Amino acid sequence: MSRIGKKPIAPVDGVTVTIDGQTVSAKGPKGELSVELVDLVKVEQTDEGVVVTPLGESNEARAAWGMSRTLVQNIVTGVKDGFEKKLAITGVGYRAQMQGSSLKLALGLSHDVVFEPPEGIEIAAPQQTEVVVSGIDKQLVGQVAANIREFRPPEPYKGKGIRYADEYIFRKEGKKK
Repeated sequence: MSRIGKKPIAPVDGVTVTIDGQTVSAKGPKGELSVELVDLVKVEQTDEGVVVTPLGESNEARAAWGMSRTLVQNIVTGVKDGFEKKLAITGVGYRAQMQGSSLKLALGLSHDVVFEPPEGIEIAAPQQTEVVVSGIDKQLVGQVAANIREFRPPEPYKGKGIRYADEYIFRKEGKKK
């Protein structure tokens, strides 16, 4: 039995949730998001909030139950508070700065990397070694942060590169004579 799926999504002040068939929409102070759920689950609004239940006892329905509930929770949280990912840049001469709305990265390459954020994503560089990606769509925020990290992933010997702020880099010992 899904422990996450059993929990109802409590109503949040300032967020309106609308259910139309398998489409769940949430509108809040930061914007509006919607998610299309699979046909294996049923979603309904009750006094406790939004409740997701599986249709039948098949393994597929039970697997989709917790995930569907989490998708609805993420759109409710996104339109209320939003999401953010912090990236840290480590390395001599490695730095980030904003150039208009785009992010300019100096990563030891022969050229500077200019990253244009997609619509709905805000990027900030409060320091030269720090990048903050924020938005209301959790999946898109994570994907943009992963795309930025991909330009220069951290290497295990000196730890140089772009890493998540809470990421631990396992360090290797270098060659010995």
